[in-house]
Amino acid sequence: MNQHHDDATFLQKLRWSIPWLVRYPFWRAKELGRRLSETSGETHVIFLVANHWEPGTGPQAIPRVEHWMKMARETGNALRDGDGAAFRHTNFYPAEQYDRPLLEMLSELQAEGFGEVEIHLHHGVEAPDTAENTRRILEEFRDTLAEEHKCLSREGPESPVQYAFVHGNWALANSAGDRWCGVDSEMQILADTGCYADFTLPSVPHQSQVSRINAIYSCGYPLTQRKPHRSGPAVVVGKKPTLPIIFEGPLVFDWTRRKHSLPVPRLDDGALARNYPLSLARFNRWFNARIAVAGRPDWVFVKLYSHGFFTWDQDAMIGGQMRRFMNEVLELSEKTKEFSVCFASAREAYNMVMAAVDGHSGPPGRYRDYRLRQIMELKPSTDYADFVASV
Repeated sequence: MNQHHDDATFLQKLRWSIPWLVRYPFWRAKELGRRLSETSGETHVIFLVANHWEPGTGPQAIPRVEHWMKMARETGNALRDGDGAAFRHTNFYPAEQYDRPLLEMLSELQAEGFGEVEIHLHHGVEAPDTAENTRRILEEFRDTLAEEHKCLSREGPESPVQYAFVHGNWALANSAGDRWCGVDSEMQILADTGCYADFTLPSVPHQSQVSRINAIYSCGYPLTQRKPHRSGPAVVVGKKPTLPIIFEGPLVFDWTRRKHSLPVPRLDDGALARNYPLSLARFNRWFNARIAVAGRPDWVFVKLYSHGFFTWDQDAMIGGQMRRFMNEVLELSEKTKEFSVCFASAREAYNMVMAAVDGHSGPPGRYRDYRLRQIMELKPSTDYADFVASV
């Protein structure tokens, strides 16, 4: 399971947060100005959930996974977007906890349309990891997922395998002071091994949180450096980004709490958890973070996250609470006609981003398979050329 850095003091967490806190009011002012200058029209809200999917290993994990699959199917069947796509999570499976029977179950769930599999990794826990070992683990797990379970994605039948990534314990590219990683060049290794996007952030209140917030962007520093994603250029229409892109979830203040009639701010980082109930107020905060490709502001990405086997949170992440909440969002969409809802996997969201980069507009759901397709759906034949021509 992810460690949550509870050993850090309040002052340490505050110090780690200063870079993004200083930037926050400038981001908010810029965002408000941009919204005021926008023309009216329907906005498309694209929901995706990055699930840190850590069931454990061995026979004792099987009933946990069976229960998860039951909830995923029930909620996926109950919640459909305008394209008929099911609500589902992207299940980031930890490479260091590989268990064939569990992956077989998860691959089956993916084939049914209830959650795609991507790569998660905890490493450098006992001591800093090495670049060589990190590369080996990622390559071996990538190939196992692709060859044995037909998970992950490719552009074409013979193209290299590509994947999305979430770093365990938030320490992407050794951004936590040599803890829970140890590999400064990790981003370069991710790029070399086929990672198209990282979905780790935000990571408040941890040391690994960067100053760049509420954005889809490329690393602004050489990928061999420690924490090269600490800032960087936005992904924009008309300019091919450097991969992997950094795909952040919302990080905004919630001012609704009161103590002695005074507002007590709380951070909303898109966590699906029991201690932060889902509501339309939260949806509005996520929506107003306006995470989008620059130049395509009407496609708003809401990347949420969860830890699938924190059982106390499962109702909020994929159970009854999620169904009630998402039905409220869908009903609001139907009533107001101000926005549409699109459910996406990490891969599909990336494809939509790249479609926006290439200048496409309209409903984003038509671009689910724009670049990358699921390996389990690819046909090793000339028929693929017909598919490419049709997109």
